[in-house]
Amino acid sequence: MRSTKVAAGLRVLIAGGGTGGHVVPALAIARELRDAHGAEVRFVGTARGLETRLVPEAGFPLELIKVGQLKNVSLATRVRTLFDLPLGILRCVGLLRSFRPDVVIGVGGYASGPAMMAAILLRVPTLAFEPNAFPGLANRLVGKYVSAAAVNLTETTKYFHNARVTGTPVRPEFFAIQPKIPGEGKRLLVFGASQGARVLNETMPKIMERLFEAFPDLTVVHQTGARHAETTVAIYEREKVGFERVRVTPYLDDMAAQFAAADLILCRSGASSVAEVAAAGRAAVLIPFPQAADDHQRKNAEAFVAAGAAELIIEAELTPERLLQVLSGLLADDRRRAEMGQRARALAHPDAVREIAGMAADLAR
Repeated sequence: MRSTKVAAGLRVLIAGGGTGGHVVPALAIARELRDAHGAEVRFVGTARGLETRLVPEAGFPLELIKVGQLKNVSLATRVRTLFDLPLGILRCVGLLRSFRPDVVIGVGGYASGPAMMAAILLRVPTLAFEPNAFPGLANRLVGKYVSAAAVNLTETTKYFHNARVTGTPVRPEFFAIQPKIPGEGKRLLVFGASQGARVLNETMPKIMERLFEAFPDLTVVHQTGARHAETTVAIYEREKVGFERVRVTPYLDDMAAQFAAADLILCRSGASSVAEVAAAGRAAVLIPFPQAADDHQRKNAEAFVAAGAAELIIEAELTPERLLQVLSGLLADDRRRAEMGQRARALAHPDAVREIAGMAADLAR
């Protein structure tokens, strides 16, 4: 349910970031709070995250704190992080006392933990947002102490106090995508998030000619990521794959249109990617990034598989033959792709951003 507009003067601090999976939804929530609730919104992040670029570009103030990683790092890095953590909390206490927010929203990532801990200590209402099936460390630490939580999937509610399944904010263009009508000219969309995925870039060229032989009407759009563009093109050329039916590009800036044109999607299973797959209602093959914190991408993919909305291939088990088998099976089965797309759309939440902003406004009261 959408909240009514709160009194003027609502102040909101949004803490966290790092990856696009945290920053992009956070910005959507910030815009909704500003536009629908008249809120003044500020962000807290770290110097190493995407928030340093995306938040100022979106027109929101950003405060930086120093805090590092605790997971999958060396002992020396963990020691530095444990030393910085109390200082980060003290810095956030100072920010809260100067800005005096009515509610603090933690979106996960490095800065989320210290800011949420500071808010809990000062008894400022807190809202945790968790887009992944398994929460990151910051949200796990504060999950039982927050005022409320907005999560993407039902299985995530057990980690939080007063949790509600709201879904993850996704651009409206994805929800406007219509079911793909089977016919001539199938399209496969391949991408590995904004940075690309080397395993996909190395494996796809090895099976492309066999895919084209099996599906003469198939075309492929393959987004490589900027770092891997030249090497991926070189692999295609080495495998003697012509570029008449495959478009290889470092970056796609029309992703909603690409989803709409696709019959099948091959991608990683970060929070933003799976949320867009759900919103678009498209069948997908998910290859989780194995180094993702707490293996959360695998858990995201498993949730979609359990719902019948996707197929999962673990990267350690990804071979050209296995990938060819899975892609060929789905491209040949129009009915199964349509059913997977319907099941994916059932996991989507068109009103996610309004519901999350409404929860924050309610807590501020």
